[in-house]
Amino acid sequence: METTTTMLSADVLVVGFGKGGKTAAHALTDAGRRVILVEQSENMYGGTCPNVGCVPTKMLVHYSNARRPEDDAQGFFQHSVAGVRELTSAFRAGNFSSLDGKDTATVITGAAHFLDPHTVAVGEGTDRITVTAPTILINTGSEPVVPAIAGLAASPHLVSSTELTQTSNLPERLVVIGGGYLGLEFASIYRHFGTDVTVLEAADRLLPREDEDVAGAVTQILTGDGIRVITGAVVSEVRDTGAVSSVVYEKDGRTHTVEASALLPATGRRAVTSQLRLDAAGVKTAANGSIVVDEHLRTSRPHIFALGDVNGGPQFTYISLDDARIVLDQLLGEGTRTTTDRVAVPHTLFITPPLATVGLTETQARSKGLDFTVARENVADIVAMPRAHTVEETRGLMKFVVDARTDLILGAALLSIDAQEIINTVALAVRHGITATELRNSIYTHPSSTEALNEVFDKVLPR
Repeated sequence: METTTTMLSADVLVVGFGKGGKTAAHALTDAGRRVILVEQSENMYGGTCPNVGCVPTKMLVHYSNARRPEDDAQGFFQHSVAGVRELTSAFRAGNFSSLDGKDTATVITGAAHFLDPHTVAVGEGTDRITVTAPTILINTGSEPVVPAIAGLAASPHLVSSTELTQTSNLPERLVVIGGGYLGLEFASIYRHFGTDVTVLEAADRLLPREDEDVAGAVTQILTGDGIRVITGAVVSEVRDTGAVSSVVYEKDGRTHTVEASALLPATGRRAVTSQLRLDAAGVKTAANGSIVVDEHLRTSRPHIFALGDVNGGPQFTYISLDDARIVLDQLLGEGTRTTTDRVAVPHTLFITPPLATVGLTETQARSKGLDFTVARENVADIVAMPRAHTVEETRGLMKFVVDARTDLILGAALLSIDAQEIINTVALAVRHGITATELRNSIYTHPSSTEALNEVFDKVLPR
């Protein structure tokens, strides 16, 4: 069969339909640039977040918490997944049409790889397309890593986080390897749906980067929900025994096993670069496969930028969005914005209730030799927060680390209903030098979770 090649050119080529890439593509087309965006899969228009990441997982959090004891677990789960599919399909279609519908933008679906520093080929063999552009943005994201555990990769019960957001069958027994953000979110979701869940964490406690009291409160909530949390557990082997897998792990010098009908490794993600043939473009990568960039997100080829998870930075959608701002400032603005401008970036672990953090922990502040105070109160004891009682979720705590000299907030850990929203107010305060006293004395709507700030800053712990 004769091979035909279609040759296209653009002002900007975007490889990957993630948050950063699509945001930049929209802004560039609005500025009059001719943009071609290449996405490997029609199921990933819009990137990880709306398809297999943030949107479906948080929707599953919502559905799982709505399940009543009398609801049939399998039927309720299937109904929930159908709702997720409907929403993600709508988002996917909207992402495609909103960009491809523009006069100066084209979306091409297919696997891309570099031919030279300015040219990318899409597809192989028959009907291959080549795209040439003076400016290229790489936004191919990241993918789950399967750790090198004997028998794991070949296990028929191995599932990825992507597969768990798409399956219609509720697993009877889920074993999660790794107690990080992703692992704990899925553990919480599936436990609330009715699955028997075990988390195997190699460290001696969950969330070792958080203060012990915060991590302990998280562990108490998870175990209180019926999740079996085993810390200090090093998985050594997976043995398949038909309907289930036996997960073998070592703890305290002894060998143990736990059965799993679904096995989720949640031990990290890696940049999707292996098929891009970056060597043909002269783009340097780190040992872990991520693309090396400077503070302006330029690669070793100054006309090629890398945005989002693929550049080895923090793996969050909102960081990818900020990456787009940096790149757009290079291409359309004054070129002064950099990654070093990021201050007080918040994070949220979407268990129930969520844990949201920003800035320094108490442990970090102490290790830096800072003079600080700690304000902390259990949610159940916060009189100024009736919302927690009205929605029947009083578990958790609020904790702030405050500079004793300046009254500025050094950090916060909020384990509470609406923590994912409150933390944005706190982060804004940190960035703009708003003191703890100002937050305490501010006027908030009632009943809201934010008004807890009126009280918690008075609960200073003795040093």
